[in-house]
This record gives sequence, structure tokens and C-alpha cells, in this order.
Amino acid sequence: MYEPNVVGDWHEYEEHAGLRVRVHRLETAEPPRGRDDAAVGLTYFSVRVTVENRGGSHFGVQLEDGQIDVRVGPDGEGAVIDWRNSQFIEGFDVYPLRRATAVVYAAGPEAALTQIDVQVHLRVDEEWTDRRLWTGGIGLREEPVAAVAATAAPGSLAHQVSAYLKDLRDLTDMEDRTEPGTA
Repeated sequence: MYEPNVVGDWHEYEEHAGLRVRVHRLETAEPPRGRDDAAVGLTYFSVRVTVENRGGSHFGVQLEDGQIDVRVGPDGEGAVIDWRNSQFIEGFDVYPLRRATAVVYAAGPEAALTQIDVQVHLRVDEEWTDRRLWTGGIGLREEPVAAVAATAAPGSLAHQVSAYLKDLRDLTDMEDRTEPGTA
């Protein structure tokens, strides 16, 4: 099964030796030239897509509008991408040991920003690479298992996992209390 990259991870392209890309710096941010009318009532965020050349020759890289797709929330609804404020990589030669970065401004419902998926379809030397997906979120925080169990609906995956961990912890506590040779 194909697993997406986590925001911040590098992905190397086997067909282009030394070329790698990553999606990173996912954060809430207001766009520099004002908000788009389509984003009224939504929360803005930005994400960077960096292409790095660690190979021996240069690559012509293109990463423009339509080659980056941003989805938010558990249902994968399309985020409003602010094309006017975003900065793309338009036919740039990335030489060895150099980088080029695109900055995308997008907006979505605040509650949906804990799950953000960014798909990148890079074009290198007039050839399309495979699409790659990065996933992350804004405002993610780890809650103690007890807090998750209290808020999780019975039968949900979160409830099942927390019940399993509680049972495992209870079993470990029981084994610690049992003296060797008495069980």
C-alpha cells in the first residue's frame, strides 16, 4: 500500500538522480497582498514546496498552479488556494547543490486544518514525475490516552486503541506485582 510522506520529509525521485522534493513549514499565515474574496470566514495557512538538486547536472523544474493540490479535513475537501499571493517555480534551472522553493497560500475551515494533504505533480525537464502526497496538520497536539478515551465514541478506532493500551498497561502492572516463581 502506498503511504504518503509526512510534511517535512524529503522524497527522492529515482528517475532523476539527486533530485528531491519536500513539503514543509505548514503554518497559519496571512497572505502578503491581502485576502482573497473566496476565503471569507476561512483560516489562511501557507506551505512551502522545496526542490533540491543533490546530483551532478542541472534540472529544469516547473511547479505552477494546477500542479499543487491542497485538501483539508477528514473528507479531503479542496482548500481555497490563493493563486495571487502564492509563488511558484516557473521553468527554473536548479543546478547542483541548489534549491528552489514555491510558497502556497491557501484557506480552509479552521476545524479542518488538523488534517491537510498536499499533492505535488512536479515537471522536470519537460517530463512529468509521479504525483506525491504529503500529509500533516496545524495545531496537532498529543493528548494523554485517558483524554482520548473519554472523548472517543464507543466502537471508534480511537476508543479501541485506548482500550487496548489500557489493557496492556494493566497486564504490565499485574506482571510487575507478581513475584518470580509464584505465578
